[in-house]
Amino acid sequence: MKLVNLSNERVIADSLKEAYHFFNRLRGLMFTDKLDSGTGLHIKPCRSIHTFFMNYPIDVLYVNEQNIIVAIEEALEPGKTGKLYADASSVVELPAGTVKETGTHIGHTLNFQ
Repeated sequence: MKLVNLSNERVIADSLKEAYHFFNRLRGLMFTDKLDSGTGLHIKPCRSIHTFFMNYPIDVLYVNEQNIIVAIEEALEPGKTGKLYADASSVVELPAGTVKETGTHIGHTLNFQ
């Protein structure tokens, strides 16, 4: 799946994996070595994440039902818990630096293709 920011017409990820089932959401990115540029993980349903058992920081987009970004955490370090956002219905985990590189901001609308 591809992730596009409709608000600035930038591609955020060319290869976005889906974690829509319990075990995929549970595992997430745990025990992975890295997250390559242009890749990411869409976790749904989800309002909060953690980076336990991860070896690298990630950028996190919290997205509501209308695919609008309601919160962003940049470079969330391993071993941390992200904030809980009641408005979020899903989360996108991306390589650290992606948010800045793509000019992505709270209020932007995403398209999952």
